Amino acid sequence: MKDLCIAMLTVGLLLSCGEKKEEVTLSGLRASDFETVVEGKPVALYVLTNKNGLEATVTNYGGRWVSMMAPDKDGKLTDVVLGYDRIADYLASPGNFGALIGRYGNRIANAKFTIDGVEYALTPNNNGHNLHGGPGGFDTRVWDARRIDGQTVELSYLSPDNEAGFPGDLGVKVTYTLTDDNAMDIAYEAGTSKPTVVNLTHHSYFNLSGVPGSQVTDDHLIRINADAYTPVDETLIPTGLIAPVEGTPMDLRTLTPVGLHIDEPFDQLQRGGGYDHNWVLNTAGDLSVPAAQVVSEQSGIVLDVYTVEPGIQLYTSNSMSGRDLGKGGVTYPRRGAFCLETQHYPDSPNKEDFPGVVLRPGETYSSRCIYRFSTLGR
Repeated sequence: MKDLCIAMLTVGLLLSCGEKKEEVTLSGLRASDFETVVEGKPVALYVLTNKNGLEATVTNYGGRWVSMMAPDKDGKLTDVVLGYDRIADYLASPGNFGALIGRYGNRIANAKFTIDGVEYALTPNNNGHNLHGGPGGFDTRVWDARRIDGQTVELSYLSPDNEAGFPGDLGVKVTYTLTDDNAMDIAYEAGTSKPTVVNLTHHSYFNLSGVPGSQVTDDHLIRINADAYTPVDETLIPTGLIAPVEGTPMDLRTLTPVGLHIDEPFDQLQRGGGYDHNWVLNTAGDLSVPAAQVVSEQSGIVLDVYTVEPGIQLYTSNSMSGRDLGKGGVTYPRRGAFCLETQHYPDSPNKEDFPGVVLRPGETYSSRCIYRFSTLGR
């Protein structure tokens, strides 16, 4: 019996020594829950950390930003990005939680556009329009990942000619860097083999009071550095006008509670069920000037957004169902988050007066967006 006990103890010790320790992130995610193969390509979770101890995670499935641990007013690291605990939930969801969006972020009217006299028909997926690149957009693709260092991961994807109807082979590279000034810096580059349209953006859902959480973000304070916006029709396609925000619920030039005007009988808000609009930024591509700022007085977390893009879309999660089980099994309610998508204007391919989005062979598309986190009074 003594010999048997010793043998069992020895085997147990050997098994224990041979076990690989499970990698668990600060937000409680397990790396193994993101390891799979999709369409023959490996998927994984990439953990980024900076010198201050902040942590962000990104998966190469859809280029999704899965978590962001930022310090609150008490110094406690708090996850402020909505999403799921495992890759299986992202694969099963039709939503855009944390996704990299392309080829064209936002809407293209009637799912068609013309370049050099040639009309291109896209795949419609939103009231007859093409939204966020259509079904099978960049948010559903497995990107090739290359870890640069502990703070940076580079994702690349070759979108073939006629994918979702878009012309040209489009080679795309997107670099995520968690900087030492507590920002997620997202840099985009692309080149094409044929004239095409490109408008890349990011679709993270933020709740600065903390995730998981079941509260709405109506109490968040928001400021958008814009004197004008692009009004939309009943199907959320821009009318082509550039309208002043002055005297309307679209005037967010000073810190304003998100929910203050959101349900007012203003036609634009009624059409979107809340905010789902593009603002015409005053920043003129200057990365040193904030395009938008959001504050949670509850947590003390502040988000400043910087971009080289001419526009930014505020979306207040008006279509979130209240049935989605997110991280930690918490249900995400309607308006339980906000999105700030830096972009060229929606339907620019069909609006001659909007900033152009055509990319030609030999040219390089580039864009950049910075989401910087801080706390009130610091």
